Amino acid sequence: MRFFNGKTVPMSFYSKHVFICTNQREDGRPCCQDHDTRTLFKHMKEQARADGLLGPKGIRINKSGCLGRCAQGPVLVVYPDNVWYRFKESTDLDEILEKQVKKGEVVDRLLI
Repeated sequence: MRFFNGKTVPMSFYSKHVFICTNQREDGRPCCQDHDTRTLFKHMKEQARADGLLGPKGIRINKSGCLGRCAQGPVLVVYPDNVWYRFKESTDLDEILEKQVKKGEVVDRLLI
């Protein structure tokens, strides 16, 4: 249990939530999906599954719409850590998963 505004509330269903922007803009402006983030999303989710990290009390990895940081993208955010990353390839996601998600260590080279 934890406290919020003086009230006791249950702990989160997931320990961490990763949101990966997979937005595709129809008007031609740059967007995260220009970097094939849907494929990269699948890679990260498969790796997390192989590591046994997904599910209740574990982590959740979700596709998201635009996170508003496309110029720095592709991007993802890890909650409740509130840490934002840019990434280019699957090895970047592997590093974020290993360091930030598993160990709580920030991956400085990918920070936004």
